[in-house]
Amino acid sequence: MRLGTLLTIGLALTAAPAAAEAFCGFYVSGADAKLYNNATMVVMMRDGTRTVLSMQNNYQGPPQDFAMVVPVPVVLQKENVKTLPPEVFDKVDQLASPRLVEYWEQDPCNPVVAEDKMMLAPSAAPEEESDEGGGGDHGVKIEARFTVGEYEILILSAQDSTGLDTWLREKKYRIPEGAEKLLRPYVTQGMKFFVAKVNVKKVKKVNGHIMLSPLRFHYDSSQFNLPIRLGLMNSAGKQDLLVHILAPGQRYEVANYQNVTIPTNLDVSDDTRQAFGAFYAALFDATMAKHEGAVVTEYSWDASSCDPCPTPPLEETDLATLGADVIPSGMTGFTLTRLHARYGKNNVGEDLVFRAAGPIVGGREMMMSDGENPDASGQRLERGARQDPSGMNNFQARYIIRHAWTGPIACEHPQRGIWGGPPGGGEPPIRPAMQIAFAPRDGKLSTYLKQDVDEIDYKVSEADHNARFKPSGIQQPKGSSCAGCAAATGGSLVGILSLLGFAAIGLGRRRPLRRGE
Repeated sequence: MRLGTLLTIGLALTAAPAAAEAFCGFYVSGADAKLYNNATMVVMMRDGTRTVLSMQNNYQGPPQDFAMVVPVPVVLQKENVKTLPPEVFDKVDQLASPRLVEYWEQDPCNPVVAEDKMMLAPSAAPEEESDEGGGGDHGVKIEARFTVGEYEILILSAQDSTGLDTWLREKKYRIPEGAEKLLRPYVTQGMKFFVAKVNVKKVKKVNGHIMLSPLRFHYDSSQFNLPIRLGLMNSAGKQDLLVHILAPGQRYEVANYQNVTIPTNLDVSDDTRQAFGAFYAALFDATMAKHEGAVVTEYSWDASSCDPCPTPPLEETDLATLGADVIPSGMTGFTLTRLHARYGKNNVGEDLVFRAAGPIVGGREMMMSDGENPDASGQRLERGARQDPSGMNNFQARYIIRHAWTGPIACEHPQRGIWGGPPGGGEPPIRPAMQIAFAPRDGKLSTYLKQDVDEIDYKVSEADHNARFKPSGIQQPKGSSCAGCAAATGGSLVGILSLLGFAAIGLGRRRPLRRGE
């Protein structure tokens, strides 16, 4: 298996030990302080042989120079590289995050029911450091030099990994022990090395922290992959990797690891409202325990729509920012896929290789007439993921708190199981699960789940179920569905950065309610 065509080595210089939510990879401080990575988020756009990779860094450390090194398959020029506004990462993260929805059963004698259909939107210059310094070139050549935003960029080529290791050390980059052998395959493949050094006089500071501009670059390669192994060199334990892939009408999965989808459409207890992150971390960890080393699909949906929406879907300006301005298909309808992996030092063997995959649906308020355990109407809420022969990608990680009707029922033919917003009016709340890498991990699913989950062999005992949850006796109506984009304010993208095979070295509108919503 060939190694990935892209590998980031971030370089950080700090004066004291600190935890970092930082650029994908391992970090080593100039004073030998240890910086640890917990999570990484990247957005990749793929069309034909063109790959656009965008990375956000939330560097939290002393105001000193920061740099990174990225092996790339070709010599990048200035027009291949740009900086991005950080807000677009927050939007992508919220849009694809697991979501908690909350529904109230409407008055069975006076329900407000709208048309049963899915409402999907249409697809739509600082002082330079000398390049001389101690020692010779050691087979390292500067192929190009340019400036983008706060980044001073060099493109290097190297004849061998030992020479590159030596060259970087002589330029005062503190290379971790063992870096040379991990760099070796990339040098052997003839990769170039993109070195981006930061002038902190040009970066923004928020609450005393340096906020580096997200960096985007594009290249052409028949390989579509992403390295993850070097990032484990400064792992303090487990690391989370979130990969968001945007492609015209196409879902992606990994080709060299097991693929699983997260269990979805689970009814959860009212306690979950205050601990959604902890619940989802427990569910994710249980999924990984059942499928060790797997990569989990958490979202695959038309990027221009969502249902429900924790944030508005991506617009053309967002897509252009993330790379649609440099891919052959332009603004053609994109599918957004979110892949989530969690690794330790001892359970990663290969970099991630991606392949196109068939469309899937799941995690919607859709009733199915097939399957086990139907309700009294002969139907049940769809569970898990299933292939969609029509070509639609509508899969999401969605979890539901339901409040049964507790008021009087005086009519002769009450209509039960019609869900909507809170009794006082307004849209049902939507909560995205952000920063899962930093959520408490007690693994106690029994606090939250009120049903069996076959995908992870989870069973709720009858006694435990009855002790914690009161049966509602609610019947779901036929043909129910859920739709609408009730945008919610939610968490920001903080700390969703740092795994990849990257390494760092030294230096709502109002609308009627519908059945099933």
